Amino acid sequence: MTDAVFVIPLWADLIAVALGGLQGALFAAGFRGQRRLDFLGVAIIGIMVGMGGGLIRDLLLNVTPTTLQSNWYLLTATAASLVGMLLAGPLARVNGVIVGLDAVVIALFGAFGTSKALTLGLPAVPAVFVGVCAAVGGGVLRDILVGLPVAIMHVGSLYAVAAGAGCVLLATMHAFGVPIVVAAVAGIVLTAVIRLLAVVFDVSLPEQRMLHRRKVAVETSAIPIVRPEK
Repeated sequence: MTDAVFVIPLWADLIAVALGGLQGALFAAGFRGQRRLDFLGVAIIGIMVGMGGGLIRDLLLNVTPTTLQSNWYLLTATAASLVGMLLAGPLARVNGVIVGLDAVVIALFGAFGTSKALTLGLPAVPAVFVGVCAAVGGGVLRDILVGLPVAIMHVGSLYAVAAGAGCVLLATMHAFGVPIVVAAVAGIVLTAVIRLLAVVFDVSLPEQRMLHRRKVAVETSAIPIVRPEK
């Protein structure tokens, strides 16, 4: 398989969609109280997570959305969402399942997005950007739909950073002549590993307020302090 004729295999794309739908449904089914969702709401979240990354990828690349060119994408996302609803109870006791699925989903969509961008002739940096947007796009749409703060905008476990690292590795290997399929596999593995390790060891980027406080401390250190005479 050469780069010139490379396309994302349907089975691989459907696996990413199915895992995204399953992860989205498990996430949505976890709401309690006034935030709880009915079956339709959970299904919509699952479909959005499963198909959102591919839609955003193709819109950025200005090509016809692949997920709308076949019946299988919507059917797969819907079926995965239904499975997620059925398994929500048993899997709720296995907290790592959602995190693991999340890591695999962002890894797959990041690799597919970057690979497709590179084979369409985009330079490495824009291709990485497309990959990262595809990786986090489903999660962003999910958070917006349920009215939550967008995860990648807040302190967390290197959500977008993990996707970026995998996409950069993929683009770098491709630039050195490594077959795109091999580079994509390496990018998927790196993204998933970084994401999982970040969650396990609770690693995140520095908070903005920490940087702000340091700057304020430096600026105010030059201001003389006037003390009243005793």
